[in-house]
Amino acid sequence: MDLLANLGHGFAVALTPANLLWSLLGVTLGTVIGILPGIGPALTIALLLPVTFKLDPTSAFIIFGGIYYGAMYGSSTTSILINTPGETGSIITAIDGNKMARQGRGAAALATAAIGSFVAGTIGTLLLSAVAPSVVKLALVFGPADYFALMCVAFVTVSSLLGSSVLKGITALFIGLVIGLIGIDVQTGQARYVFGIRELFDGVGIVVVAVGLFAVGEALYLAYRRDLREEEIAPIKGSLMMTREEWRRSWKPWLRGTAIGFPFGALPAGGTEIPTFLSYLVEKRLSKKPEEFGHGAIEGVAGPEAANNSAVAGVLVPLLTFGLPTSSTAAIMLAAFQQYGLQPGPLLFESNSALVWGLIASLYIGNVMLLVLNLPLVGVWVRLLAIPTPWLYGGILLFATLGVYGVNGSVADVIILWIIGLGGFVLRVYDYPVAPVVVGLILGPMAEIQFRRAVQISQGDLMVFIERPISATLLAVAIITLLAPAIMRLVRR
Repeated sequence: MDLLANLGHGFAVALTPANLLWSLLGVTLGTVIGILPGIGPALTIALLLPVTFKLDPTSAFIIFGGIYYGAMYGSSTTSILINTPGETGSIITAIDGNKMARQGRGAAALATAAIGSFVAGTIGTLLLSAVAPSVVKLALVFGPADYFALMCVAFVTVSSLLGSSVLKGITALFIGLVIGLIGIDVQTGQARYVFGIRELFDGVGIVVVAVGLFAVGEALYLAYRRDLREEEIAPIKGSLMMTREEWRRSWKPWLRGTAIGFPFGALPAGGTEIPTFLSYLVEKRLSKKPEEFGHGAIEGVAGPEAANNSAVAGVLVPLLTFGLPTSSTAAIMLAAFQQYGLQPGPLLFESNSALVWGLIASLYIGNVMLLVLNLPLVGVWVRLLAIPTPWLYGGILLFATLGVYGVNGSVADVIILWIIGLGGFVLRVYDYPVAPVVVGLILGPMAEIQFRRAVQISQGDLMVFIERPISATLLAVAIITLLAPAIMRLVRR
């Protein structure tokens, strides 16, 4: 009954005319940026942070949630039609989706991707609604030592799984931790790493760093690596209505992909890449026609697309209940929470229940909107691929600069923005992940506070981190995750 009451409260918030319009704006914008290769939801939300800071928090997060879901829908379109994934979660979709398009079955591929995304997104959101309150009860048991250990797990997993190497991931995390230390120490009142610069006494703003890394740095990198070849767009042939045989071959992969994607999304650094690849392998193993995989098997589109969208719902579980981001987009959304002075976690469900359940309810509504938008208007979306890339990236840089300046009217913020943006560009060129930088910046100060609290409560005894079962277990998980790649290499040798 609590679940129904919470959802009823959420729908009362989400179904207001204003929030319905914000949801429509979010899913439409998400579809657009999902279709445009290289423009992901993390970059888009980062760009919108300076613009939405005057909006009501509930409305802002309804937009962000719509963008996140919409990007997953839209990314399948480019994977299928031009063999270029709009998002990393649609990489595996391109294998069979583009083959289907080349065979004149592009309409069927787009249909199974859209319907599978709707099924997985709806079930994933239902699981989010059911699981989140239980996870909140678990979070209430955590003490300062346990929270510090949990953040250590987040540091290690994000660093080791999001980068091409553990060393590069940890280096990026360390950069974020250092940036997070800049400013006045809350407990001692001492200035740290400000070098006498007055503008740094309040620290470096999370919005400035997020926009610098994910908008300026990413746009410069995409312009630097842009492919000058003209992409051939496969024509959309046939009806968007799936045949009975295509329905028969798709519905089980939709359900299996949903079951695979949700738990992986909830894991630290689980993301969408692993569940989509795993779903593809499962469908190939269970298929009666495995020889079709790689040559246009509809199951190779249905399963991974369902896993992709289900994983997005899973990402929101640790974000809302513990305040832990498990993907780069979640890290930007965490920055958005802090922009409004909110801290995701158990107290958020009590103090801002309208925001939490309004956001969750808007995801149900957004899923319906996306299904209506994606299938009939696919021809319109494809025309977006004709936008010249110099205009696109130039617009991103201009919008990012004006947005950051508009927040405080500070030239110093713009200078910091471009310094960080150029640093993000250098990181991308040398294949360093940028997500750990944001995670380190956001979670670093929080981990420091929890560490100090735990030590003060134990009167300086560091054994508190080992004596508590929860913190000891989490630290063991962090150590195993950190050492696992090296151990596996030794075993192979």
